[in-house]
Amino acid sequence: MHTGGEPVRIVTAGYPEIPGATILDKRRYAREHLDHLRRFLMLEPRGHDDMYGVIPVTPDHPAADLAVLFCHNEGYSTMCGHATIAMARWAVDEGLVEAREPRTTVRLQCPCGLVVAHVEVLDGRPGSVRFESVGAFAALLDATVDVEDVGAVQVDVGYGGAFYALVPAARFGLEVRNSPVRSLVDAAWAVTCAAKTQLELSHPEHPELGYLYGTILTDGTTGADRPSANVCVFADRQVDRSPTGSGVTARMAVQKAKGHVVLGEERRFSGLAGSVFSGCVVEDTRVGEHDAVTVLVGGRAHYTGAASFRVEEGDPLAGGFSLR
Repeated sequence: MHTGGEPVRIVTAGYPEIPGATILDKRRYAREHLDHLRRFLMLEPRGHDDMYGVIPVTPDHPAADLAVLFCHNEGYSTMCGHATIAMARWAVDEGLVEAREPRTTVRLQCPCGLVVAHVEVLDGRPGSVRFESVGAFAALLDATVDVEDVGAVQVDVGYGGAFYALVPAARFGLEVRNSPVRSLVDAAWAVTCAAKTQLELSHPEHPELGYLYGTILTDGTTGADRPSANVCVFADRQVDRSPTGSGVTARMAVQKAKGHVVLGEERRFSGLAGSVFSGCVVEDTRVGEHDAVTVLVGGRAHYTGAASFRVEEGDPLAGGFSLR
């Protein structure tokens, strides 16, 4: 599938059972013992450096309909909004959750927590999806990092199931909609490298969630009058084609903290492929010591095909490779 242009490769058969009492235990086990399968599915020659995958696993949350691990070119993320949108529709299409009109609720356990998705159903067919985020918050506002060859750069850091540094592309003389993608990636990656070494991040409930996942370059607008363009560069310089669902969540949490949005106001965000996600702060909450919000994020996923992958005996590149 793809959501807003961003790939979602869903494992439907052939993956071994992943042990673990909790979903974070399963994530750790996959990283330590099954990473060859991630490389096999994500990287060339079967995938590419910007491929994204979902591995369904057995949930341990009592309210969950299903649970997932997310994977990419570098490892296993804690949250993924675009994949959540795709998985919610897929779960209804596959009959894992019984379709109900006009809206079917799918409860998806992600490494960051339980995410509740609402799938629009018309004449028995699933359509657009909105999901309620885990508690999202502004971790840092107007923090300064020293970026190589640039100097001091102010960034906000938001948590939307994963931590993102947020900074206007104009700070680097770039435009999200018009600058070369390579230039955007280089700038975002420089911020990520600087922020990882210079900023301290922690999650108050789960230490494994406390790391910077990537950087989002924005066009400097809020998404009130027209979609705010942004590009998310995460993992190992991986480029999100969609507006980034967990990134929309993080951006909305930061906007709420800065007074740029109030409860019930919707904002729209666009990605490099031109697709648009919506975001709306629907509830105030708390995450540890942080004032937090629940964000309702909306988008649409579509099918692209099905594939069966195998290893041929004697193939020296069977395990996957990257040219980066």
